[in-house]
Amino acid sequence: MPRKIEARQSDIHGNGVFAIAPLKKGERVVEYKGKRRSHDDVDEDDSGDVESGHTFLFTLNDEYVIDANHKGNKARWINHSCDPNCEAVIAEHDGNNRKKDKVFIEAIRSIKPGEELTYNYGIVLSEPHTARLKKVWACRCGSPKCTGTMLQPKKKSST
Repeated sequence: MPRKIEARQSDIHGNGVFAIAPLKKGERVVEYKGKRRSHDDVDEDDSGDVESGHTFLFTLNDEYVIDANHKGNKARWINHSCDPNCEAVIAEHDGNNRKKDKVFIEAIRSIKPGEELTYNYGIVLSEPHTARLKKVWACRCGSPKCTGTMLQPKKKSST
C-alpha cells in the first residue's frame, strides 16, 4: 500500500499530518492507534487533564479511551479544524469486546497533496465552558468558520 500521508510541522499547531498523494472523498486514511484504557484509568493520571488543552486521548466508547501517548501512530498529530477535510469514524468490533473497537480517519472531501489533514475533535466537557477553559481549548485552525474553541456547544437539556 503506497504511503499517502506524512507527519511534519504544522502552521495550525505543532505537528500535523499532510497528504503526500491525492486522497479521495470517503477514503479511509489512517487508523487512530494507541493503548486502550478505561475512562477511570485515564482520569486517574495526567494524560486526561482537562486543564492542559493538549491531548492524545480519543473516546472510543462508554468503556474505553484510545491513549495515543502509548503506542500511538502519526494519526495523533492530526489537528482540529472548525472546517475539517476529514472525520473520525468508529468501527465497532463484531463481537462483544468493546476494547477491539477501532477509530479511522476518513476524508470527507477530496484532498490534494500538500494539504494538512484535519477533523473536528468534538470535545465535550461536563464542566461549564468558562472563559478560562475556552482559552485552554482555543482553536487555531484559521478557518473563516472558526468558532475560536475546540469545545463543542453544550446540548440543551429538556426539562
